[in-house]
Amino acid sequence: MGKEYTDINSGLQKWISKQHMFFVSTAPSAPDGLINCSPKGLDCLRVLGPHELAYADTGGSGIETLAHLKDNGRITLMMCAFEGPPKIYRFYGTGTPVEPHETKFDALAGEFESMPAIRNIIVIKVERIIDSCGYGVPMYAFEKHRESLGNYIAKQSDADILDYRRTRNSRSLEGLEGLTPPSPAD
Repeated sequence: MGKEYTDINSGLQKWISKQHMFFVSTAPSAPDGLINCSPKGLDCLRVLGPHELAYADTGGSGIETLAHLKDNGRITLMMCAFEGPPKIYRFYGTGTPVEPHETKFDALAGEFESMPAIRNIIVIKVERIIDSCGYGVPMYAFEKHRESLGNYIAKQSDADILDYRRTRNSRSLEGLEGLTPPSPAD
């Protein structure tokens, strides 16, 4: 059993800032629903406070995390050290997706100025933090973030991005509500 932390203290915040990758897991309420685990990178994670994390979601072919959060809010964010001393942290909490049409989106998006075409921002109220040894996690040397997403988005018009999200991100694999479709005026 690992150590439990009461909050994201300054030492933990510093450790988080050095990690290049994290994983997000969610599941729908339905007992036969698919558990989703997504890797994240691109410097998209921010510590907003001692019990709050947020990450910018720039998009992809699925919308499982957002749909699961709309369904029940449960989320676990896991980070592990691939460089330096071994360590794993799990942040258990309640996630709230903030979409571009919502009032607080612009203020949150300011935290992620370098992120292209943010689809939504996931804000996590952290209720429990537990570490574990990480002895079984292999060591990797970080080379660089991939440029593929930024290059792809740069080639798309705003209309192309909206159309993709409208057709590919409105429903999860289980048929749960995904992104709120933009109004025709958007």
